[in-house]
Amino acid sequence: MFNMNMFKPSEAKTVEEYFSMIEQPRRDEVEKIDELIRKNAPELKRHFSYNMLGYGTFHYKSRSGREGDWPVIALASQKNYISVYICVADENGYLAEQSKDKLGKVSVGKSCIRFKKIADVDTKELVNVIKESQAWFKAGKTAF
Repeated sequence: MFNMNMFKPSEAKTVEEYFSMIEQPRRDEVEKIDELIRKNAPELKRHFSYNMLGYGTFHYKSRSGREGDWPVIALASQKNYISVYICVADENGYLAEQSKDKLGKVSVGKSCIRFKKIADVDTKELVNVIKESQAWFKAGKTAF
């Protein structure tokens, strides 16, 4: 099983440090998802943001008036699972929620896709969601 200290979010400052703080075998899983995202959404530049990996950035303004910059896609290694955040939506809701029945053995909540290991995910469908996220971003359909 995974070590509770496999990731220390407050200590990482860069993408490289982030990966170095994730213990095996989880690191391999996160690296595979990172590669999948970068290969299928090459226009979304990878960066370290909010203690996770971010891909692309958009400026948001919430209903409460708060505003800032946020990743279009984000990847995080958390204590109990890996999370992929798909921060795009249209009039039908969040893309992740719209795709939840096709993504495999995952838990989906609004923009977050959670799973324990990559084998639980229908990677073909995840690739579709990633590619669609990049297209939605280019069309200006970000969330929040």
